Order: sequence, then structure tokens, then C-alpha cells
Amino acid sequence: MARRRVGLWLVGAFGGVGTTITVGLAAMAKGLVDQTGLTTDLAAFRDLPLPAPGDFVVGGHEIRETSFAASAEEFRAASGVFDPAWLEACRDELAAASARVRPAPRYGLSPTIAKLGAWGAGSSEGETARRAIDRIQADLDAFAAAEKVDHLIVLNVSSTEPPFRTGSAHESLADLEAVLDRPGDPVLPSSSLYALAAFRGGHTHLNFTPSLGGSFPAARELAEMTGSLYGGKDGKTGETLMKTVLAPMFAARNFQVMSWVGHNIFGNRDGVVLDDPSNKSSKVETKDKVITEILGYKPASVVSIEYVPDMGDWKTAWDHIHFKGFLGTKMALQFTWQGCDSLLAAPLGVDIARLADVEKQRGGKGLMKHLSCFFKGPEGDPENDFFKQFARLEAYVAAAKAERS
Repeated sequence: MARRRVGLWLVGAFGGVGTTITVGLAAMAKGLVDQTGLTTDLAAFRDLPLPAPGDFVVGGHEIRETSFAASAEEFRAASGVFDPAWLEACRDELAAASARVRPAPRYGLSPTIAKLGAWGAGSSEGETARRAIDRIQADLDAFAAAEKVDHLIVLNVSSTEPPFRTGSAHESLADLEAVLDRPGDPVLPSSSLYALAAFRGGHTHLNFTPSLGGSFPAARELAEMTGSLYGGKDGKTGETLMKTVLAPMFAARNFQVMSWVGHNIFGNRDGVVLDDPSNKSSKVETKDKVITEILGYKPASVVSIEYVPDMGDWKTAWDHIHFKGFLGTKMALQFTWQGCDSLLAAPLGVDIARLADVEKQRGGKGLMKHLSCFFKGPEGDPENDFFKQFARLEAYVAAAKAERS
């Protein structure tokens, strides 16, 4: 029986997360590394019809003209990740994936992100939102046809956009269609173009960033019409993961959190983008609100994100939690989280793609709330307690297994 082919279209393909996903899938498919770090490799998930690493076919969009091999070598040199022997062994797979990456439309890019690369700039002059969506959809259709994929997943792992204010034009699909040809100021950010193109084709869209993507009524209306699966947003990988694990403890013990201060430093390309205050504000919002949602009240809080070039892809987060206990006694907890940013994010990207394919095989449509534990700002779900979120995923897995028995 032929293996299922799952197309994984990476928005921001040659970035750290996209490159790590592509290297990881190739290395795992060749048996060079195990699946440590993948939630879907836990024993509870192994009876699901999960696509294997070798079942994925990678393509994508990018604004920087480079390759997966070159990007991987850049990360290896700067951050000490990736065994050179893996990269050599996966050379052909990385080259094939690089050949499937297309220059991205530049419509809706923020100024800071636009400076990262100029690939495709000439073909984007005078572009409207409709033309950009059409271009993306044409690339998706060509990829799906050429690779004969059974399921196409568009995974946004691009740089964080500034907040985008939606208006009346975004409330319904009819209203949005009426402004897609409007020149001048963008009617949509770049991230939303990919969501709409995916939804048009009935494909799956996963937003691993805090950018708008498909999180507005007109996009959800389109997804409902075409039966697309979707989920997001903003992958929960490091400091915020710790917040959603520790905050439930304070709530359960009836400790009063008076203040929670988090300071983050890192030096990768995402750090360059988040050094712009407008882009940074999107990230700070999703990192900050989880504590209030879990505790049920808002303590004094500070979240800072600072770019330190020599850190490379390594991120350090230091948190100070000041809380009140029995008889008004004031106490404190501090923790330091140090991790390689892309290596924390990439396995979650693989996890949500694998689980989305399981849901596709089940005939699912619409929002995948069971993926909430992977996101800082889970779409359509105010619950941010990691343990409650993970229990929901476990319940989903149990139900999916019961269907197969």
C-alpha cells in the first residue's frame, strides 16, 4: 500500500524554524536521529495514523534568496546546532526541498520584515491583495499537483508582524472581496494572504506566529465554506510554556501572585524583527496575557524582549515571581530558561502538522481546538492552563483511537 503524502508548505521557509523542520524531517526519515522532542512520539500517540517523517514533502515561500543547506550551515556556524554529518547525509533532500520554495509576494510586509530580503521584489510591484493571494494559491496548486500530495498543510513560521487592526471590511467575506483590489495601504497583512489562499483551496492552515493570519471573521467564513482545517496561534515553546505550567500551581495553592517579571534576550533573525517596537508588541501581548487568564486576575507584570546579536539562536529568559502566601508572608520564585529557539519550536511544528493530518483523515473540518496546548494564544479557546489543554489533547487521542478499534 502506498504511503500517504503530506505536503508541508512553510511560510518563511528558510528561517530558523523552517530550516530546522526541514533538516529534522530529513534526518529522522534517514534514521540519523530519534524523535526526542516530539510530543507525537510519546507512547499515547503511537497508535494514531500519524504521517512518518519521510511522508512529508516540503515546499514554501520566502523573501530571502538562499537555500535550506545554506541556512542550516549559517545556524550551525552561529549557534552550534546541527551535526555536519547530518547535513551532508541529507544534502539531496535539502536541495530538493529548496527547489520547491518560491519567492513570496511582498504585499503587506512590514518595513522591518521587508528589509530581511528582496527575493521576488520585481514581480510584486503594484500588487494588490487579490493578486498576491492569487499568486500564492497558484504556487500551492502547482506544488500539490506536482508532488501528488494527499493533504496540503500551510504552516506559517515567518517573522512576527506588527498588530494589524481589522475593520468592517474584514467582518464578512463579501465585504472583504469588495476591497481586495484596492490600491494604497494594505487591506491585509502578509500572514493573512496565506491563510486566505489556503482556505480557498480547502487546505489546512496552521499559524505558529502571533500575526493575524486567518483570525478574523471573513477568513473563518471562507474556511467554513471550503471545509478547511485550521489552528493557531503563536507557538508555545519556552518562557510562556513555563508560565502556563507554573501559574496553575499558584492558583491551585491559593497563593496571590503580586508581580511577574519576565526578561528575554536572544540574537537570531527573529530578534532583529522583534527589535522593532511595532513588531515586538504582538509578541509581548501573547506572552503577557496567559498569566491573567490562568489566575483570574492581573498581577503587576513586565515582559521585555531584547535583541543581543552574539546570542545567535540561543534564548535566555529570566523570570521573577513575587507572591503572597499564608499570613500575608511574601515570597519569591525565580527561574532561568535557556534554550535554542528554533530547536524548541520546530518539533511543535511537526507535531501540529502530524495531528492535523490525523484530523484530516478523520474527515474533520474547521478549528482544531485540541491543539491548544501548542499555542500561546490558542484560537477560539481562552484556556491557557497547560495541563487542562494537554488533557483535552489526550481526550482527543483517546477518541481517535476508539474510532479505529
